[in-house]
Amino acid sequence: MGNKEAKLTLSSSYEAFYSDAQVFLKDRIYADYLRRLVYGTDASCYRYIPRLVIKALDEIEIIRILGLARHYQIPLTFRAAGSSLSGQACSDGVLVMIHLGWQDIQIAPDSSSIRLSCGVIGGYANEALKGLHKKIGPDPASINVAMLGGILANNSSGMCCGVKNNSYNTLKSLRLILADGTLLDTSSPSSVQAFRQSHANLLQSLLNLRAQVLEDSELHTLISKKYQIKNTTGYSLNALIDFEDPIEILSHLFIGSEGTLGFISSCELECVEDAPFKECLLLFYENLQRAIETIRILAQNDDKISAAEVMDHACLVSVQGLEGMPAILEQVQKNTACILVQLEHEDAGILRENTAFVLDAIAHIPTILPTQQSNQPSVYNSWWNIRKGIFPIITKKRRAGASVITEDLCFDMDHIQEGMAQIEALLEKHGFKEHGVIFGHALSGNLHFLITPLLENPTERSQFSALMEDLAGMVVSLQGSIKAEHGTGRMVAPFVKLEWGDKAYGLCEQIKTLFDPLGILNPDVILSKDPHIHTKNLKSNTPIEPELESCIECGICERICPSRYLSLTPRQRIVLHREITRLERRVKQGHTKDQALLEELLVGYAYLSDETCAACHMCAALCPVQIDSATIALKSRQKHAKGKGLAKQILAHMDKSIGMVKWGLGLAHNAQVILGAKKARDWSLKMHAKCGTPLVPTHLPIKNRYKLQNRENGEKSVIYFSTCMNRAFAPSKMMTDRRSIQEVFESLCAKAQFSVIYPKNLAKLCCGKAFINYTDLSAQNSNTNAQLLKELSQNGKIPIVLDHSACSTHLMEALGDQGLKIYDLAIFIAQEILPHLHLVPTQESVGLYTMCAAKRAGYEQEMLDLAHACVGGEVVVHAQTGCCGFAGDKGFISPELNQHALIDFVAFYAQKGLKKGFCSSSTCEIGLSESTAMSWQHIAYLVDACSK
Repeated sequence: MGNKEAKLTLSSSYEAFYSDAQVFLKDRIYADYLRRLVYGTDASCYRYIPRLVIKALDEIEIIRILGLARHYQIPLTFRAAGSSLSGQACSDGVLVMIHLGWQDIQIAPDSSSIRLSCGVIGGYANEALKGLHKKIGPDPASINVAMLGGILANNSSGMCCGVKNNSYNTLKSLRLILADGTLLDTSSPSSVQAFRQSHANLLQSLLNLRAQVLEDSELHTLISKKYQIKNTTGYSLNALIDFEDPIEILSHLFIGSEGTLGFISSCELECVEDAPFKECLLLFYENLQRAIETIRILAQNDDKISAAEVMDHACLVSVQGLEGMPAILEQVQKNTACILVQLEHEDAGILRENTAFVLDAIAHIPTILPTQQSNQPSVYNSWWNIRKGIFPIITKKRRAGASVITEDLCFDMDHIQEGMAQIEALLEKHGFKEHGVIFGHALSGNLHFLITPLLENPTERSQFSALMEDLAGMVVSLQGSIKAEHGTGRMVAPFVKLEWGDKAYGLCEQIKTLFDPLGILNPDVILSKDPHIHTKNLKSNTPIEPELESCIECGICERICPSRYLSLTPRQRIVLHREITRLERRVKQGHTKDQALLEELLVGYAYLSDETCAACHMCAALCPVQIDSATIALKSRQKHAKGKGLAKQILAHMDKSIGMVKWGLGLAHNAQVILGAKKARDWSLKMHAKCGTPLVPTHLPIKNRYKLQNRENGEKSVIYFSTCMNRAFAPSKMMTDRRSIQEVFESLCAKAQFSVIYPKNLAKLCCGKAFINYTDLSAQNSNTNAQLLKELSQNGKIPIVLDHSACSTHLMEALGDQGLKIYDLAIFIAQEILPHLHLVPTQESVGLYTMCAAKRAGYEQEMLDLAHACVGGEVVVHAQTGCCGFAGDKGFISPELNQHALIDFVAFYAQKGLKKGFCSSSTCEIGLSESTAMSWQHIAYLVDACSK
């Protein structure tokens, strides 16, 4: 559904903005309701639907967008990952999402710092630094989804960084764009010099604000004290006392500014040490108050401790009995609280000394269960599963339709005990004790509570509003921070003046006016004149299917989705599904005015949500509660499946069907010979756009002419259930090795002395993966396969191998209870054949891609080990690609999905200079080869080439 179909219902200024922006944005500005709704959704408890959404590619576009916003006086909100919790990343104006680019990572030669574009996910930055035993300072819990632009704009922090290593204190330089369109790079002397001349008045105004603070001892003391603990309420006023240079003041004011002062394009952060040796303690106390006594002692030794997480009784009970949780949790009693302590050091001996010192320091405070202590990752990671499991488990257990709200507060150590007691009392007072838990980064005085109110219920909505007001007053009375690390957003905007007082609040207002005189940058965020903004536009959740209902729109799933650059992400598909469900119910209730909007969404759904969903299930691998959004598309495809009669005939005559595929491959090959491979591809793309005919890629396989027959090689045997695709496909003429996969596997079996048995009627067999949209045909096929393979394998004595990972994993699922030994070919090679081979590793470096089904089956490490066994050079993996998007036949019929899924993959391998890559899926290999101009083949080819 393109923008030409969008139904604009915009005011004249927005229509003019839209028209002008389309000139340079083309199809990356959206006015249709579907994409405004789903792209406008973030992880907070707020629902704002922007009037327009833009996907911006570079700084030039940002500057032009800002120019239009100034001209038409239209508000802009900048969005990175949309994982913020306080409402700072949503908008009812123009939402500008960073898209595609913004991925640059540059590590300083001495690894002391790292340059990062605003679109780099925090976890990816740490992956780049891992081999250097370094990491970035800020460590929000959302680091594996949050992008640097948002991490800096929120001054996000987490379990270990405290204040010392947050974004503000590890910032080395910043590249930003002001509301007036000026680009400033504080690492560039020429940029700084030009800015000092062009913006002398702005810089002098900042110095004037600094002077104002320095002359007011009371204000100076307040600001200094506020930032001794975590604090993201209001602007970073500490910049006015920490720096003399107005450029440094400016850049540090941008940290925590939540997009209200300008756009953060990139940054340079100081790297911090990632100590190799770690030890953890698990401590249990009779109640939270006793646990906090311990925390106060631990905080006095924070030079030895990297983290101390406190969890209340409700937290511990919520994860009892779950897989991966320590058995000791079964012994907790009513009111039991827990502290998880982590110590780390680069020297194992010093770590042992520090651990002993800490244990001695807290020995006088009685625990109610034996203290747990370990330096083994396999042990202490299970303890961290408690902390990491709290949020998803509470989320999953919440009532249908309930929202999830996480608040974070901070107190100094003199007030943390009273703060904890007051939080407990307020949750009980306002009716949230039963549906709430308390936990937090207690070493920093940072406490979180999580509640799950039904915001559509007027009583609970009112209770939530009253809780927030009482909470703000309580925190201020204890000289704490109402927002410690989640940012002010809309959630705390009405309380900024309460926390800071009139004079400091006045500074915030002056800062906003200096940078955004028109008030167009993220209005109502940080500063708002609406005292009730925190309770407006709260999300209401229409109940949907149980397997999807627990989605809280956090966005953790998005980074791995193959369609994220093309259409929708898993989070967005669920939002759309929920909205369609809501409208369907309203229409059934007689609200006929909603019929037109429902039909519009259903039209858009067909392509944006269904056709472009690879149904790879990788979203479930990242989701904290394993939600598989692919079920939306899969159920829809089963419900609306067409051509059942044809599918039945294809399955019944699989041999003839494969023959037709081979015939088609022959025709395509002839076209490539006549026109040339590239021209044939270009012609097929034009025909695809006009008629929906399949793509003819340059790396299209040729028809497989290899004759399949049993091979006697020894007493050991293997049943080779060669998949229908690979019975049809032989490698493209552009491949390094032109042999069929069957010939290669037979060669390996001969070397390892395994006899190869092909099922007698293999030509008529299929694993069933291609027929999953037809449930009865799929079940019928599974029964046929089970009977045949049981007989052929002698009731599971002889192993069965399939040569395509999607097919092998499907057959394992379908026949998992039949007592059969079913292997993926790559895994069979690794486990059964490799021990019998003599390897002479190749000295070249190669690429490796573990396709999505193999990842989900847990084959990634075995694939890597197998490649390393055969390669003396480097095995190069782009870990961020979870699914290539070829998705069976989608690489032919929806080739744009495969192309968009591999954008980052292609850029990564373009820098590596490799010629060969290896995988375990012939269809994936087509798309990988097509996109990278490398030769990608099954990993069996690699093993055979370097073995004797």
